[in-house]
Amino acid sequence: MAFKRSTLAALSFAVGALALAGTSQAAPAEAYTAQLIPMNTQVTHSNTTGEARFHVNGDKLTIDIRVKNAPANIEHWQHFHGLLTSGVATCPTLGADANGDRIVDLIETEPYAGTTMVPFDMHPAAMDVAHGHYPKAAADGSYHYRQVVSLSGLSAAFAKAFQGQELNLDKRVIFIHGVPADTQLPGTVQSLGPIPASTTLPIACGKIERASH
Repeated sequence: MAFKRSTLAALSFAVGALALAGTSQAAPAEAYTAQLIPMNTQVTHSNTTGEARFHVNGDKLTIDIRVKNAPANIEHWQHFHGLLTSGVATCPTLGADANGDRIVDLIETEPYAGTTMVPFDMHPAAMDVAHGHYPKAAADGSYHYRQVVSLSGLSAAFAKAFQGQELNLDKRVIFIHGVPADTQLPGTVQSLGPIPASTTLPIACGKIERASH
């Protein structure tokens, strides 16, 4: 019986050690942030600011975006943009205004920020940029968006849409878009296809950075 008890004790110790080893090898949580800075303030007549936070824990990606001083009472499209190469996207300055109308429109952001990639709407993994339901700013221009999505599901949808690319959050920028539909914009302000320029006009941008631990 003594031999059996010692054997059971050894087995219990081994199982416990393996469990601890498995725990220590689990992927650590990751965090990313982006400080949103205003764009095209001469059109918005306000300084749209805020912060975006991204937290990865296992297969859960929590997206948390808080915006202040956006044009009130309208829906605001929001996405992360990135380059289709291995480069790092950046937020454009007024120097991106190629046609001299003093407005940086969506098309003029592309050499710096790349293309629209993931929509921060009700269902980011659906990758439906043009038809998603985005947050609406309150009367004071503020809104809070929060979604928890499957990281593996979003990664798979992203790889399918962008030829095997990875999310690589710290190579992306986030844009907040949108001014009221009756905003008087010059005819030189460009948009995508039939989408109104008032919908896609960038009003804030932030470079996504890996948060320090």
